[in-house]
Amino acid sequence: MIVWLNGTHGAGKTTTAALLQPLLPDSRVLDAEQVGGVLMNITPGLPETDNFQHWPPWRPLVVETARRVLQYAGGTLVMPMTVLVEEYWREISSGLAEHGIPVRHFVLHAETSVLRNRIMTDEVMGPSRFRLAYLEPYADAARTWLHKDAEVIDTTSVSPEQVARQIAESIVQTGCATTPVPVI
Repeated sequence: MIVWLNGTHGAGKTTTAALLQPLLPDSRVLDAEQVGGVLMNITPGLPETDNFQHWPPWRPLVVETARRVLQYAGGTLVMPMTVLVEEYWREISSGLAEHGIPVRHFVLHAETSVLRNRIMTDEVMGPSRFRLAYLEPYADAARTWLHKDAEVIDTTSVSPEQVARQIAESIVQTGCATTPVPVI
Protein backbone atom coordinates (compact mmCIF):
# COMPACT_ATOMS: atom_id res chain seq x y z
CA MET A 1 0.00 0.00 0.00
CA ILE A 2 0.92 3.65 -0.23
CA VAL A 3 0.58 6.24 2.51
CA TRP A 4 0.57 9.55 0.61
CA LEU A 5 1.39 12.62 2.69
CA ASN A 6 0.05 15.68 0.91
CA GLY A 7 -0.16 19.33 1.93
CA THR A 8 1.76 22.43 1.06
CA HIS A 9 5.32 23.39 1.88
CA GLY A 10 5.92 23.78 5.59
CA ALA A 11 3.15 21.40 6.65
CA GLY A 12 5.66 18.78 7.80
CA LYS A 13 5.44 16.08 5.11
CA THR A 14 9.14 15.20 4.91
CA THR A 15 9.67 15.27 8.66
CA THR A 16 6.52 13.23 9.27
CA ALA A 17 7.49 10.68 6.62
CA ALA A 18 10.83 10.04 8.31
CA LEU A 19 9.11 9.59 11.68
CA LEU A 20 6.24 7.51 10.28
CA GLN A 21 8.38 4.98 8.43
CA PRO A 22 9.69 3.21 11.56
CA LEU A 23 6.14 3.02 12.92
CA LEU A 24 4.86 1.06 9.92
CA PRO A 25 6.22 -2.46 9.59
CA ASP A 26 8.01 -3.22 6.32
CA SER A 27 7.79 0.35 5.04
CA ARG A 28 10.03 2.63 3.03
CA VAL A 29 9.94 6.33 2.13
CA LEU A 30 9.75 7.18 -1.57
CA ASP A 31 9.94 10.90 -2.33
CA ALA A 32 8.20 11.51 -5.65
CA GLU A 33 10.12 14.78 -5.92
CA GLN A 34 13.14 12.67 -6.88
CA VAL A 35 11.25 11.56 -10.00
CA GLY A 36 10.92 15.26 -10.82
CA GLY A 37 14.64 15.63 -10.21
CA VAL A 38 15.36 13.00 -12.84
CA LEU A 39 13.24 14.92 -15.35
CA MET A 40 14.89 18.23 -14.42
CA ASN A 41 18.31 16.74 -15.17
CA ILE A 42 17.50 15.75 -18.76
CA THR A 43 19.76 17.61 -21.21
CA PRO A 44 18.91 19.53 -23.14
CA GLY A 45 16.09 20.36 -20.77
CA LEU A 46 12.41 19.69 -21.20
CA PRO A 47 10.12 22.62 -22.04
CA GLU A 48 10.38 25.33 -19.39
CA THR A 49 7.91 25.21 -16.51
CA ASP A 50 7.69 26.56 -12.98
CA ASN A 51 6.96 23.07 -11.58
CA PHE A 52 8.02 19.64 -12.84
CA GLN A 53 4.56 18.28 -12.01
CA HIS A 54 3.32 20.09 -15.13
CA TRP A 55 5.44 17.82 -17.32
CA PRO A 56 3.12 15.03 -18.52
CA PRO A 57 5.72 12.25 -17.93
CA TRP A 58 6.04 13.02 -14.20
CA ARG A 59 2.70 11.58 -13.10
CA PRO A 60 2.89 8.19 -14.85
CA LEU A 61 6.56 7.90 -13.83
CA VAL A 62 5.55 8.37 -10.18
CA VAL A 63 2.95 5.61 -10.58
CA GLU A 64 5.37 3.29 -12.35
CA THR A 65 8.19 3.94 -9.87
CA ALA A 66 5.93 3.23 -6.90
CA ARG A 67 4.47 0.15 -8.56
CA ARG A 68 7.89 -1.28 -9.37
CA VAL A 69 9.31 -0.59 -5.92
CA LEU A 70 6.30 -2.28 -4.29
CA GLN A 71 6.53 -5.18 -6.73
CA TYR A 72 10.21 -5.62 -5.86
CA ALA A 73 10.24 -4.91 -2.13
CA GLY A 74 6.62 -5.26 -1.01
CA GLY A 75 5.41 -3.58 2.13
CA THR A 76 4.28 0.01 2.37
CA LEU A 77 5.58 3.14 0.68
CA VAL A 78 5.33 6.41 2.55
CA MET A 79 5.26 9.13 -0.11
CA PRO A 80 5.58 12.76 1.00
CA MET A 81 4.61 14.95 -1.96
CA THR A 82 2.56 18.06 -2.50
CA VAL A 83 -0.02 17.59 -5.25
CA LEU A 84 -2.41 20.53 -5.46
CA VAL A 85 -3.77 20.10 -8.99
CA GLU A 86 -6.80 17.83 -8.77
CA GLU A 87 -6.32 16.47 -12.29
CA TYR A 88 -2.76 15.43 -11.40
CA TRP A 89 -3.91 13.71 -8.20
CA ARG A 90 -6.65 11.88 -10.11
CA GLU A 91 -4.10 10.70 -12.68
CA ILE A 92 -1.75 9.40 -9.99
CA SER A 93 -4.39 7.82 -7.75
CA SER A 94 -6.24 6.17 -10.64
CA GLY A 95 -2.94 4.89 -12.05
CA LEU A 96 -2.13 3.28 -8.71
CA ALA A 97 -5.68 1.88 -8.46
CA GLU A 98 -5.33 0.31 -11.92
CA HIS A 99 -2.44 -1.69 -10.49
CA GLY A 100 -4.44 -2.66 -7.41
CA ILE A 101 -2.34 -0.53 -5.07
CA PRO A 102 -4.36 0.85 -2.15
CA VAL A 103 -3.63 4.46 -1.17
CA ARG A 104 -4.24 6.16 2.16
CA HIS A 105 -4.23 9.87 1.34
CA PHE A 106 -3.43 12.21 4.23
CA VAL A 107 -3.24 15.99 4.03
CA LEU A 108 -1.06 17.67 6.61
CA HIS A 109 -2.66 21.05 7.25
CA ALA A 110 -1.58 24.10 9.21
CA GLU A 111 -2.85 27.64 9.45
CA THR A 112 -1.39 29.97 6.80
CA SER A 113 0.46 32.11 9.35
CA VAL A 114 2.09 28.99 10.80
CA LEU A 115 3.07 27.73 7.33
CA ARG A 116 4.53 31.12 6.43
CA ASN A 117 6.57 31.19 9.64
CA ARG A 118 7.84 27.62 9.15
CA ILE A 119 8.94 28.42 5.60
CA MET A 120 10.64 31.67 6.57
CA THR A 121 12.48 30.12 9.53
CA ASP A 122 13.38 26.76 7.93
CA GLU A 123 16.94 26.03 9.06
CA VAL A 124 17.51 23.33 6.44
CA MET A 125 16.12 24.91 3.26
CA GLY A 126 16.10 28.54 4.35
CA PRO A 127 13.40 31.07 3.41
CA SER A 128 11.90 30.37 -0.01
CA ARG A 129 9.73 32.49 -2.30
CA PHE A 130 9.02 29.33 -4.31
CA ARG A 131 7.56 27.60 -1.27
CA LEU A 132 5.63 30.70 -0.15
CA ALA A 133 4.06 30.94 -3.63
CA TYR A 134 2.17 27.68 -2.95
CA LEU A 135 0.28 28.91 0.11
CA GLU A 136 -2.60 30.36 -1.92
CA PRO A 137 -2.86 27.43 -4.38
CA TYR A 138 -2.93 25.12 -1.33
CA ALA A 139 -5.74 27.17 0.24
CA ASP A 140 -7.68 26.98 -3.04
CA ALA A 141 -7.17 23.21 -3.35
CA ALA A 142 -8.10 22.68 0.31
CA ARG A 143 -11.29 24.67 -0.14
CA THR A 144 -12.37 23.02 -3.40
CA TRP A 145 -11.30 19.35 -3.40
CA LEU A 146 -8.21 18.36 -1.41
CA HIS A 147 -9.68 18.24 2.09
CA LYS A 148 -12.69 16.29 0.79
CA ASP A 149 -10.42 13.71 -0.84
CA ALA A 150 -8.12 12.93 2.08
CA GLU A 151 -7.83 12.47 5.81
CA VAL A 152 -6.83 15.89 7.12
CA ILE A 153 -4.39 16.13 10.02
CA ASP A 154 -3.94 19.58 11.54
CA THR A 155 -0.25 20.10 12.27
CA THR A 156 -0.65 23.68 13.51
CA SER A 157 0.05 22.98 17.16
CA VAL A 158 1.18 19.34 17.38
CA SER A 159 4.64 17.88 17.05
CA PRO A 160 5.74 15.88 14.01
CA GLU A 161 6.06 12.85 16.30
CA GLN A 162 2.40 13.20 17.30
CA VAL A 163 1.36 13.54 13.65
CA ALA A 164 3.31 10.41 12.66
CA ARG A 165 1.80 8.45 15.52
CA GLN A 166 -1.74 9.63 14.66
CA ILE A 167 -1.31 8.48 11.06
CA ALA A 168 0.18 5.14 12.10
CA GLU A 169 -2.63 4.51 14.57
CA SER A 170 -5.22 5.41 11.93
CA ILE A 171 -3.70 2.90 9.53
CA VAL A 172 -3.65 0.15 12.15
CA GLN A 173 -7.23 0.92 13.30
CA THR A 174 -8.60 0.58 9.78
CA GLY A 175 -6.89 -2.75 9.27
CA CYS A 176 -4.33 -1.56 6.73
CA ALA A 177 -1.51 -2.70 9.01
CA THR A 178 -1.59 -5.62 11.38
CA THR A 179 1.36 -4.98 13.64
CA PRO A 180 0.94 -2.70 16.67
CA VAL A 181 2.50 0.74 16.39
CA PRO A 182 5.77 0.84 18.36
CA VAL A 183 6.25 3.54 20.98
CA ILE A 184 8.59 6.37 19.97
